Amino acid sequence: MDERALAERLITYDTSTLEGMQSAAGFVKGWLEARDVEVTGSMHNGRPVLAATVGPAATAATVVLHGHLDVVPARPEQFSPRLDGDRLFGRGAYDMKGGLAAMMLAVHDLARQEGVRVHFVCVADEESEELEQRGSDYLVEQGYIGDFAITGEPTDMHIGIQAKGVLAMRIEVTGTAAHGSTPWIGDNAVLKAIDVFRQIEVLPFARESSDLFDRPSINLGRILGGDALNKVPDLCAIDVDVRYLPGQDADAIRQAVDDLPDARVVKVFHRRPAIVDRDNPFVQALGEAISRVAPPVGEQISVGRDGASDVISFLEAGVPAVECGPAGAGHHGPEEWVSVRSLGEYRRALVEFVNLLPARLGKDERPLRIA
Repeated sequence: MDERALAERLITYDTSTLEGMQSAAGFVKGWLEARDVEVTGSMHNGRPVLAATVGPAATAATVVLHGHLDVVPARPEQFSPRLDGDRLFGRGAYDMKGGLAAMMLAVHDLARQEGVRVHFVCVADEESEELEQRGSDYLVEQGYIGDFAITGEPTDMHIGIQAKGVLAMRIEVTGTAAHGSTPWIGDNAVLKAIDVFRQIEVLPFARESSDLFDRPSINLGRILGGDALNKVPDLCAIDVDVRYLPGQDADAIRQAVDDLPDARVVKVFHRRPAIVDRDNPFVQALGEAISRVAPPVGEQISVGRDGASDVISFLEAGVPAVECGPAGAGHHGPEEWVSVRSLGEYRRALVEFVNLLPARLGKDERPLRIA
């Protein structure tokens, strides 16, 4: 099975649902096991988690290839893959079933090499809003760590050495109730909530920039307010998704929001920014591997990712980790697609990266982190 066919098969599973996640995880497990790669499957927080290891024993350098099979909801037709030239369309094609398919094939290609130990791990809650322990945290606790980790988030074959942090806040805004026929007597909390969001957009942190990012990202994701048509709402909750820059202070941002009139932060989801040294020998080896199979367009390594990912689970465990995946566009949108050509390049780059490591690390004086 080639990259395209495997990606198409994965796209057909509606993995925005638990049933679809379980079916897709069963397929991934069965596909690898049919090719003599032993897979451990389990459930964590009600969602499937998969892990497999190939290569030599634990005394070798260890690399983690990390992916996720869950997607955001989509229209039914988006789960029927469609090919248009080099573009494979479908929900998850770019984020990240295409990359996951290439990773699975790379793991099969690497099963018999003896230079590097490779963990393949796959979760089903990367797109989740779950605040408690996530699948990637669970895998880290189970010992699936190493000297370096790659999560296959879409990066157009570049290496994401930085990613914005996440500060998602539910903010309650209070007003004054009144009869709907006399709104001038009340103080409409829904309208005030919109004003609060506009004030967040112009707070000082929102105008800052960094080497790899021109600004933070601020999105109003939900508005929940009003309990009767004929009543001026006196309470409104808004969910605001702030992606803040490396070097910014999440606590200070939250406090600035809390200090806005009639607004109170009542719930928070927080993940810190991702930062990896571009001179890390694993990063450099990955860059060389990519350049051998797909000559880069523009700067290859210094890439900042606006979106966050589970790469932070490995960074918090002391494992240098980057985001790197195939080319495409439109993730989370109606016309999501991945380049079929880049799927093959991504697969070959991962294999080339692992095969390069023994020689590259042998020249590096820094000790390796042993899993």
